[in-house]
Amino acid sequence: MSNSIVLESADEFVRLRCSEIDGEQFIASWGIATFEIWKEVIDNHPRMRMWVAHNKTIPDEIIRILAVDRDRRVRSMIASKRRAPSDVLAILAKDEDETIRRSVAGHRNTTADTLATMLNDEWSVVAEIAKERLTEINATSLTKSK
Repeated sequence: MSNSIVLESADEFVRLRCSEIDGEQFIASWGIATFEIWKEVIDNHPRMRMWVAHNKTIPDEIIRILAVDRDRRVRSMIASKRRAPSDVLAILAKDEDETIRRSVAGHRNTTADTLATMLNDEWSVVAEIAKERLTEINATSLTKSK
C-alpha cells in the first residue's frame, strides 16, 4: 500500500474494523500500528484477534503471539499469511488442527526441515503435501547447484 495509514490507537482499529463502510474496513486491514497498539487490541478486545491476524502489516512479533492463540481461526489465519515467518510455521506444523497443518505443509515459507517433520503426520493429506513440497524444494536446490 503506497499511502500507508497509521492507526493511532486500539480503539481506532476496533472502530474501523466494526464500521459498515468498506473503505474503513480496508484501512483496518492495511493500517500500520505499533506493537503496543496491536498488543492492546489483542489483550483488551479478544473478539478482534482474528481481525488483527487479518491485517497485512502486523509485525512478526504479533504474528508470533497470534500463532499460539487459543482460537483455531486465528491460528489458521496466521498459517495462511504469505509472509508468515518459518519459525512460526514450524510451531504451527505441530498444531492440533489438521487444516492448519495442511496450510503449513503447502506454505512457501515452510522450511525443508519442518516439512521433513511433517512426513509422518497422522493425516495422510498433510504428509503427502509435505512430501510433494520437499520434492519441489530438492528439485529446485539441484537445479540451482548445477
